[in-house]
Amino acid sequence: MTGTMMMERPMNGMTGMGTSPMMPGTATPMSPNMVMVPRCTMKMEKCTGGMKVTCTCTDPASCAMMQNLCTMMAGGMCTFCCMMNGMMVCCCNMTMGMCKCEMTKDGCIITCTSGDKGCCDMIQGCCDCVMACMKAGCTCCMMMGGTPVCCCTC
Repeated sequence: MTGTMMMERPMNGMTGMGTSPMMPGTATPMSPNMVMVPRCTMKMEKCTGGMKVTCTCTDPASCAMMQNLCTMMAGGMCTFCCMMNGMMVCCCNMTMGMCKCEMTKDGCIITCTSGDKGCCDMIQGCCDCVMACMKAGCTCCMMMGGTPVCCCTC
């Protein structure tokens, strides 16, 4: 068969094709670090000193997963990424405030606040931005410590 190429499995870092004993082969690719992100209903609102995000899940398994992710990632930076058609529209990192996560029976409540007036204005500006993106049809993904915790479409 003239049009067929045979490839062998890599052995000891050697690809078996196009390598020589003088040249090391390519490294074995690592498996991707993936997590299934629970879908939820996300409600954002401004509050005194910042913003409050309420995430609720109707499915008990999704709710438990979201709560476990929040518990594991507690203390990490909270980020809101809005996506449309696979492209990021905006990304708000809540570095300017303190974010707390409280569990509810059907989800969690994340409160991001700051005692500084300028930081409070930035948090509330991010709240307005994310709400406008969601209203326009974006998907919002909330992350803690860089790990997606939940996502929502309106």
